[in-house]
Amino acid sequence: MNLDAMHLLALAAALGWASGLRLYLTVLLVGIAGHWGWIDLPPGLQVLASPLVMCAAAALAFIEFLADKIPLVDSAWDGLHTLIRIPAGAALVAGMVSGWAGDHGSAWSVVAALLGGGLAATAHAAKASTRAAANTSPEPFSNIGLSLAGDVAVPTMLWLAWAHPLVFFPLLALSLAVMATLIWLCFKFLRALIQRVRRPSPA
Repeated sequence: MNLDAMHLLALAAALGWASGLRLYLTVLLVGIAGHWGWIDLPPGLQVLASPLVMCAAAALAFIEFLADKIPLVDSAWDGLHTLIRIPAGAALVAGMVSGWAGDHGSAWSVVAALLGGGLAATAHAAKASTRAAANTSPEPFSNIGLSLAGDVAVPTMLWLAWAHPLVFFPLLALSLAVMATLIWLCFKFLRALIQRVRRPSPA
């Protein structure tokens, strides 16, 4: 499938957003789509269709799938991936638009990287803060439920961006609004929890 401007923009936004939640699964799914010819990957992303890259992404996606289901381990994994997901999301989106805008391709790649990094940062911050708040509860079911929701959301949004971009954009806007709200609520909750822990107990 050759990408028109609408599909390109939708897929670029989906890549940035999905990278903040499930980076390795995103890389794997894009690589599979390019390898099997479902979409024509731009030059900046053709390396993702390499069998070596797909195998590495599959192994890391499996590790992430397991780590994300274990309380506290999930937050440690998120903390580590603060340094990975955001720049990777920026790089994937820049690679998606590379070579698209002719003489202005370099400028558009920089703009795309900034937007992709912003989308990845928003999704990552929402995920990390929500999971940190969930870890204050001793039961594991909320963690597993939130993790499974992310497992389903990433391939669903990537597919919608490819197949139904006009449906994807309103859902992306809604998800970003929900994520911004979750970030604010979770940071407020965690700050109050930290202050309560630090407050000296009455004698």
